[in-house]
Amino acid sequence: MRLIDGLDALLALDLVGAYGDAPPSRSVVAVGVFDGVHLGHQRLLHQLMEMASALQGMPTVVTFANHPDQVLRGEAPPQLVSVPHRLRLLRRAGVGRLVLLRFEPRLQTMTARAFAQDLLVGRLRARGLLLGYDSALGKDREGTPARFRELGAELGFEVLVGEPFLLDGQPVSSTAIRAAIARGDLAAAHRFLGRFPGAMGTVVHGEARGRTLGFPTANLVPQPGALPPPGVYAVDAIVDGAVHPAVANLGVRPTFAGSTTTESRLEVHLLDFRGDLYGRELEVAFRKFLRSEQKFADAGELTAQIAVDVAAARAALRG
Repeated sequence: MRLIDGLDALLALDLVGAYGDAPPSRSVVAVGVFDGVHLGHQRLLHQLMEMASALQGMPTVVTFANHPDQVLRGEAPPQLVSVPHRLRLLRRAGVGRLVLLRFEPRLQTMTARAFAQDLLVGRLRARGLLLGYDSALGKDREGTPARFRELGAELGFEVLVGEPFLLDGQPVSSTAIRAAIARGDLAAAHRFLGRFPGAMGTVVHGEARGRTLGFPTANLVPQPGALPPPGVYAVDAIVDGAVHPAVANLGVRPTFAGSTTTESRLEVHLLDFRGDLYGRELEVAFRKFLRSEQKFADAGELTAQIAVDVAAARAALRG
């Protein structure tokens, strides 16, 4: 997946110089925040792939590093996943070209015509535009699906509008998913996301306590995003695209850290894994809650409980 990072990079993009007039020089574009890449987004992305195939263009997503509501309304909802995690999920969904923009005054004041003419056609050479049913882009939110259909007819690109994805008669929403994760309802979050909720971060050096206890852990501070309640979980640990069964502790490590520690840490023990993970990016999918985080009397008591947790995680992940 090619990443075009920022408006200036987009304005300097030369697809003809890179590809000539071959199909990759053309784009079929979807625009949105895509926070969480939930089932509603996945349906839209599936439509994007079909549209890109029909119009012979590169499936392209334009998304935002900061939520537009932060600029437009002064506040934005907490993000479900970090921006790097979102980019990974979009790449996994088959997006071939991704434009990551900061919602800034130049975009806020850009008319729908300028967006279509200068960015979609001028830079991305769009053959198609796919919009969400409730999209409203550009200055004064004038860029409705109806307005872009007018512009598409004039400038030569096709416009399609996705339908809401309904579960139990209600549209799948980031708000509902965020609430499910916060209360630890992994099954509901899985149902809305089409996958288990997760977190991502870079493995850092810890205090090597897990290794001394016989259960080495990958330590990471999760990137911003929605996390379930503190506790011990059976998880999938994803490293370089490979999925490893694992058990994870999310919380403040009360046995060793002391009651004043407030920074949440994610410690992941990959089952039957050998290798150096320091400095590598680790993605974790929370599969099943095993128990609450608790303080143990000593290292021996903690080691015995970790052995129980590992067995419980194996059983849960086999199931």
